[in-house]
Amino acid sequence: MSYATSFALQSSVYSALIGDAGVNALVGDAVYDALPPGHLPPLYVSLGTETARDASDKTGYGAWHIFTISVLSTGSSFAKAKSVAAAICDALIDQDLNMDRGRLVSLGFDRARALRIQQGSGRQIDLRFRARVEDN
Repeated sequence: MSYATSFALQSSVYSALIGDAGVNALVGDAVYDALPPGHLPPLYVSLGTETARDASDKTGYGAWHIFTISVLSTGSSFAKAKSVAAAICDALIDQDLNMDRGRLVSLGFDRARALRIQQGSGRQIDLRFRARVEDN
């Protein structure tokens, strides 16, 4: 196994999200790898956890990366958060993302979870994706 492509995958996912017109129309530049200090916008996207599993074979090193992207909203409705979640899916699923190291073989949707947060006054949608990468 190689975890060497993890940063390249994260960078390409982040770039795809900030460069996507649909995501940008909904949250602007409020796509974060690390939350900035101070006040957060009422609707934003945050890159989350990742798990990697070996997918190496006799042709080379590779891994399955399962990662989470969260949509967070201070609104009491899921409507805006679900619109952002849909735009994220459109920006990532089956797209040919360029990586600085390795190659993205596939990227697909795994599952989602929608939650009420902040004593019911906010919403959070956690989108889980599954990516297969090769280290060339």
